[in-house]
Amino acid sequence: MQKLSRIQSFFLITFLVAVWGASWPIYKIALAYTPPLLFAGMRTLLGGLMLAALLYPRRNLIRWKQNWPVYLISSVFNVILFYGLQTVGLMYMPSGLFSVLVYLQPVLVGIFAWLWLGEPMTASKIVGLIIGFLGVATVSAGGFSGHIAAVGIILALITGLSWALGTVYVKKESGRVDSLWLVAFQCFVGGIVLTGAGSLSEGFESIVWNVPYVFGLVFGIVIGISASWAVYFKLVKSGDASKVASYTFLVPLISVFSGTLFLKEPFTVNLVIGLVLIGVSIYLVNHKSAALKQAAAMPNMMNQSSS
Repeated sequence: MQKLSRIQSFFLITFLVAVWGASWPIYKIALAYTPPLLFAGMRTLLGGLMLAALLYPRRNLIRWKQNWPVYLISSVFNVILFYGLQTVGLMYMPSGLFSVLVYLQPVLVGIFAWLWLGEPMTASKIVGLIIGFLGVATVSAGGFSGHIAAVGIILALITGLSWALGTVYVKKESGRVDSLWLVAFQCFVGGIVLTGAGSLSEGFESIVWNVPYVFGLVFGIVIGISASWAVYFKLVKSGDASKVASYTFLVPLISVFSGTLFLKEPFTVNLVIGLVLIGVSIYLVNHKSAALKQAAAMPNMMNQSSS
């Protein structure tokens, strides 16, 4: 399994956080002109088709007979449940609170990666994940007003849970499948389901084909779906799933910053406090304790002494 250098990881994480953070205001503008489920389905379906077309010369890497269960399970967790429940859940509660509950995902990834992948769970990582969640809560505190239904809370928690399970599952099976083909198939299969559900419950005639909608759709197809998921899986495949997930705490922060710049949403002290908490969180989750450093150095020391 190819490891990424620190510089490669830095640029890929920066790209991922920037794209996912900017996606929220871009999609928010586009959703004024389209039904939500159809919008989610079309950008995932078309994104999967576009990526599959680009990958066609490497079709020998698909290995459908051996890998179809991985493609389908990833589609269920990372697209159908994640995007579908997210779209429906936002109808029942404010977006700020919904995003906080969804961003339990890095905490859940840390727990699942420890239980199922054998990744180390240190005290600093536990504290860091909790602080990161508190940072997301602080950033999103302004969205806590409004009607809150129990079904919305349940849907938000299941959304975060499905994303966490999908991340850990992909990490566990990463040696079996090509990560780019995995993104293509999960988007294609998930997109078919979401588009089908949207066409039955919403209708294509409700779409207003103007510049904001087309821009949001194209952005989602090319960057927000295909490119970002490919980068996310590459990062998860090459490093600790819990460490990669910890950086997604920055997404709501970037989203609020983007809303402030482009949608004239207010800049608050909560944003600054959240930034500090999230920064501390990422440091703690990615910080290696002295004991772990010593344990990692032992094999090298033994090899040197034996030679």
